Amino acid sequence: MEYMAVASSHYDIDRFGAGLPRFSPRQADVLFVVGTISHKLAPVLKRVYEQMCEPKWVVAFGVCTCTGGFYDNYATVQGIDTIIPVDLYIPGCPPRPETVLHGLMMLQEKIEKSKQEV
Repeated sequence: MEYMAVASSHYDIDRFGAGLPRFSPRQADVLFVVGTISHKLAPVLKRVYEQMCEPKWVVAFGVCTCTGGFYDNYATVQGIDTIIPVDLYIPGCPPRPETVLHGLMMLQEKIEKSKQEV
């Protein structure tokens, strides 16, 4: 729900170009993965990632997505970086809106640096 707070007018995520979500992987360039990922959901996540066009980036949103959180059991993936490559980790349970905005700025810097290297 914290991501929805970032979409409010108080934080204005539109100024970072992240305000309009795309509901098809073929139209998206950033994949925000939010919440706990089960082993049953892992192949679906990998398929969505593979359907995205290049260039593409992945953001792990929250501690459950980054490390599995406190769900250390047989059904939970212990971090999505075991399934798909992650470009940015946003920690927190849930992450504060300010942390999300800072993460988006870090991702934009990473994208700019990769453009300069090419």
